[in-house]
Amino acid sequence: MDEKKDNRPNLRLIRGRGLSELTIGTVQIFVGPEKMAPHPVDAIVAEEDTFLVLSADPELSESSESPIRVLTEAFETQAEVPGSVLVKDGHPLRFLAIIHDLNQEPSWKEEWIVSALEGTILESEKRELRSIAIPLLGTLHGSLDKRRFIVLLRESLERKPPSYLNRLWLVTPEGAAFETLKILKEELPK
Repeated sequence: MDEKKDNRPNLRLIRGRGLSELTIGTVQIFVGPEKMAPHPVDAIVAEEDTFLVLSADPELSESSESPIRVLTEAFETQAEVPGSVLVKDGHPLRFLAIIHDLNQEPSWKEEWIVSALEGTILESEKRELRSIAIPLLGTLHGSLDKRRFIVLLRESLERKPPSYLNRLWLVTPEGAAFETLKILKEELPK
């Protein structure tokens, strides 16, 4: 007799921390707010725009450079390619997911988010990273539905399953972890 394999996600509640986890392929997905890291991460993904305005320091500081030099540098600045991922050094690494072009309305496109998700996985694999933290891209500074982001994330992980990456912390807004986990569970293949 042929035994049927149980394809339900491996879902486990970690009591007392407000975190939950499930597995997609070989990647454990942890869902929780920013202040409740489930584990140390090798890289943190941030939602960014083509001119890196979203991550710019909001505090203005005096510059010793000449105003002409500053204006020349600003004029010569090239926009980053939407859908690309910039890697900034440090520990953890910072992956800037370029998913917004502030000169457009809306500022984001779904294909840019897909490209950034795939780029994030590719960059983590190139660096043999085991663990990353990623927010729900397109939902923070854009109007992408959380459910749609979850589908895009799942599809990216299934399209090119990572070899090294085995833990992904899905960073949610405060109070949204259980709703996000419910969506993630509903959107997994049956």
